[in-house]
Amino acid sequence: DVQLQASGGGFVQAGGSLRLSCAASGFTFDDYAIGWFRQAPGKGREGVSCISSSDRSTYYADSVKGRFTISSDNAKNTVYLQMNSLKPEDTAVYFCAAVGSIATMGSSSAAIALCINHGMDYWGKGTQVTVSS
Repeated sequence: DVQLQASGGGFVQAGGSLRLSCAASGFTFDDYAIGWFRQAPGKGREGVSCISSSDRSTYYADSVKGRFTISSDNAKNTVYLQMNSLKPEDTAVYFCAAVGSIATMGSSSAAIALCINHGMDYWGKGTQVTVSS
């Protein structure tokens, strides 16, 4: 069974940092792109960041550029989202998702493009991030 487990959320003051983890299993990790998404109460789902586990190419939403960093540890089948300089508007449930196969698509950029458009194959449950002002 495919599993994507997000963890690391919590309560932090504005300006603080958190690191989220997405532990994946049940598929060939290094042949997939992993994305982080978030959803705040009363709002639609927003794409935050994506990474290809194949060549580590990345994408960031404008709202998080320069503050968030996505990384992948293929040995641990885990993707991280380091979130710095957090703002109250970052408050949301954060969850990770996977899209692949990169080999079948032919390029990481194709997988990243699907990620940007929320065209993921597998979705995990979320972790709450709350940023106080």
